[in-house]
Amino acid sequence: MEEMVFHWKELQNELLPPLAEIPQAVLCLKGAGFKMSKPYEGFEPKWVKEAAPNNSYRSIFRWGDPNYVKYPKESLYKMMKETFDMKDEDFKQYTGDIGMGEVKLNIPCGLDQAHIKALKGIVGSQFVTTKDYPRLAVAYGKTGYDALRLRQRRVDCVPDVVVYPDTTKQIEEIVEYSTKHNIPLYVYGGGSSVTRGVEPTKGGISLDMRLRYNKVLSFNEVDQTITVQTGMSGPQLEDALNQAPVLFGAKRAYTCGHFPQSFEYSSVGGWVVTRGAGQNSTYYGCITDIVIGQKYATPIGTIQTSHYPREATGPDLNQLMMGGEGTFGVLTEVTLKIFRYMPENRKRFSFIFKNWEIAQEAAREMMQCEAGYSSVFRLSDPEETSLMLRLYNVDETPLHKIFDMRGFKDMERCLFLGFTDGEKGFSKNVAKNIKRIAKQYGGMSLTSFVTKSWEKGRFTDPYLRDTLMDFGLITDTLECTVNWSNMAQVHRDVREVCHKLPNTIVTTHMSHCYPQGANLYFIFITKMSDAESFKAYHSSILDAIQKSGATMSHHHGIGKMFAPWLEGQIGRKEYGVIKVLKDYFDPGYNMNPGGTLGLDLKEEEKRFLKPDIQ
Repeated sequence: MEEMVFHWKELQNELLPPLAEIPQAVLCLKGAGFKMSKPYEGFEPKWVKEAAPNNSYRSIFRWGDPNYVKYPKESLYKMMKETFDMKDEDFKQYTGDIGMGEVKLNIPCGLDQAHIKALKGIVGSQFVTTKDYPRLAVAYGKTGYDALRLRQRRVDCVPDVVVYPDTTKQIEEIVEYSTKHNIPLYVYGGGSSVTRGVEPTKGGISLDMRLRYNKVLSFNEVDQTITVQTGMSGPQLEDALNQAPVLFGAKRAYTCGHFPQSFEYSSVGGWVVTRGAGQNSTYYGCITDIVIGQKYATPIGTIQTSHYPREATGPDLNQLMMGGEGTFGVLTEVTLKIFRYMPENRKRFSFIFKNWEIAQEAAREMMQCEAGYSSVFRLSDPEETSLMLRLYNVDETPLHKIFDMRGFKDMERCLFLGFTDGEKGFSKNVAKNIKRIAKQYGGMSLTSFVTKSWEKGRFTDPYLRDTLMDFGLITDTLECTVNWSNMAQVHRDVREVCHKLPNTIVTTHMSHCYPQGANLYFIFITKMSDAESFKAYHSSILDAIQKSGATMSHHHGIGKMFAPWLEGQIGRKEYGVIKVLKDYFDPGYNMNPGGTLGLDLKEEEKRFLKPDIQ
């Protein structure tokens, strides 16, 4: 779950040029609201359908486009009422504050005016602010803990000042200045962090990269690479690549192939520093496979990695720097591999399997048969399948009636969907082999219908969270990496802990797959409106993930929320390597301080769950 669209109107009169002068790609607005598959026939809950007011708390914690809303269709609403033992009356009034009030803080800027003046001298006076709304707008990410705190109007920290850089040189000067004067420095790229990765717990300076730091620096069709400023959003990058013939005189259109669920409201820099993965990663790779070069502004100076496809010149600096989450310095520029854009070759598929065990075996064979990989590869467990068949309108088609007739029972059956990309013959062959293996394991084809329905909602499902939270229901996600050999155990153990909270929906899907294993992605929906209760529940799930033998994260990063578990995950001596890098690049501990990656946590704040930790 990842980020919000920034409310540019609220700053228009005090910081920015007229709205008409801001490129539309920066605004990333999608327009009209979500349309139900059919209207409610009976009672309809009091869904919030209007945009959040300017300068409001809701405009900060809600997801995405302020003019877009999404709420459950009637069959899904009825399912939730049954699960959470709620009645229509419970949906006639909101649970607590829904955030329509104006942001007003009683937290003065703690920096000396000499520092503010110096920052204005670097970027321009109109691109530095100490006003309340801009400071709170970059103080939180998108974890449920963030949303619940803001709904309670609980502001644990804000930066003293927000700065909107325009060039690499400006960022380098800001890093040099903050280091010299021992001022904490944070970076807000897209704000979609679900690990408290952007939270400015020590105050100081927050760089908001969205407004101006989003340019294409170079395009190289011969090498198939593009170099961009790291504040560039997913849509901005993809639009530039799709329009390469017009913008750069290229021979054809291109794609980056990186489409996380937060795609519309996350930044290239955020993808890189958290080692992110997109929904098409099984074919295109995770961001760690796509990055070919990086540039950082660090307290010890500029660090530039190499830009070669492969080299054997000692440890790979590109890989060492990725995942630093701003603790080594500020990622200013990144060079990415690009791919030919050929959507006309896409082959969509979806199948239903009789149970999770059979579905896992089929998925493993698809990944290990050496016939190529699909682009999207997503397998849902029985509980998620039950939810998805409603969410993507399969329950309104004749397909739903056939399941029981053919032995695909509710809460046992598993939905598998995806699509292929690439050259026409390759794409067709991959789809053919997936179909062959699915039939071999007893899978029933659902045609491309379910996949197309999923595609329509792949970037908009996060909007449902705000709708549910208005009535005391919280949904959030955790994910981990497993090998095929321990997948069943991790799935069982983690879900068991999630279900210890009564009347909780816990869905799981497999995505980002490999011949050796996959990512397991857990989503929980439960009745909860207290921030600390959420944090305790979330921590119990992280405990379960570590105890089960999975990784703490596959692609969300670590931030400050997962940080207490990191040293226990990788080992004390192994974690020492990260500490050495931190001490080398940032000996003053001014870069994203406050527990990011656990680098400045006290020993008693860490969680060591493995008995062999040394």
